[in-house]
Amino acid sequence: MGASKVLLTKKQIQSRVRELGQSITYDYAGHELVVVGILTGSFIFLADLVRTIDVPVVIDFMSLSSYGALTESSGEVRILKDLEMPVEGKNVLVVEDIVDTGLTLTYVVEVLKKRRPQSLKVCVLLDKPSRRKTAFVPDYCGFVIPDEFVVGYGLDYAGKYRNLPDIRILELKKAKGQGGDE
Repeated sequence: MGASKVLLTKKQIQSRVRELGQSITYDYAGHELVVVGILTGSFIFLADLVRTIDVPVVIDFMSLSSYGALTESSGEVRILKDLEMPVEGKNVLVVEDIVDTGLTLTYVVEVLKKRRPQSLKVCVLLDKPSRRKTAFVPDYCGFVIPDEFVVGYGLDYAGKYRNLPDIRILELKKAKGQGGDE
């Protein structure tokens, strides 16, 4: 088992993150933005992304669980760490490393909508639409990828590989799915 084939290089990721930051800056010009990172996979993407956004930004985090130690989602989403600040009346951007089945992000959006933000959008680095189990579509998307288990740039397998500067395909025997959001 190993992370061998590079799917997205560090340079490709950096370029696309800058483009996403420019789009978000344009869309929120003149407004403060609450950026909600979904732990743990999004932390590297979120750090790079917010440094490219040129509007006032406040950062908070949520942690959810739907995988445990599995490579396939259990389908049940639980909040492990909730936001520290209220989001009522604020512009909220949820940042996640990957959308797979869409179950986790659909759940997060439903939870946050009940808190009455002024606006609510989602930015993902990676989108794997072939695995979607909901009608979820991110507002901002870095890359659409094939149904491969990927690691690096914050994405992990059993806690490993998050530190890789690029995104690589992890070769697992018969394992499908993805850590992070599903």
